[in-house]
Amino acid sequence: MSDSPFRRIKLDTHTLPGAPRFAAVEVRRITIAPDFHVGAHWHNGPVFGVIESGSVFFRVGDGEETVLHAGDTFYEPGVETISRFDATAEGVTFLAWFPVPPGVEPELTMGALEA
Repeated sequence: MSDSPFRRIKLDTHTLPGAPRFAAVEVRRITIAPDFHVGAHWHNGPVFGVIESGSVFFRVGDGEETVLHAGDTFYEPGVETISRFDATAEGVTFLAWFPVPPGVEPELTMGALEA
């Protein structure tokens, strides 16, 4: 055990395809009411997040569905369908980071991406 007054713990690492360049990172605190189902959606860029409280059903595309709880991190690839981000019976509050290139605002589009 160290006597250091702080600790750094890596929670997650995500490799971004195409080595994108970002001009800014927008950070949002988002709350979803209990049992609210967001529905399939996608973002115009990657989204990184951490659950602050509550929990959410999470699935990217046809991947494995998981339940994220307080302290869990997540990554939503840009321009890929997020098939589930649905609050459980306890609802959810999370922080999300939206890195954006120059002149671009983070966007969320409802529905699945067309193949």
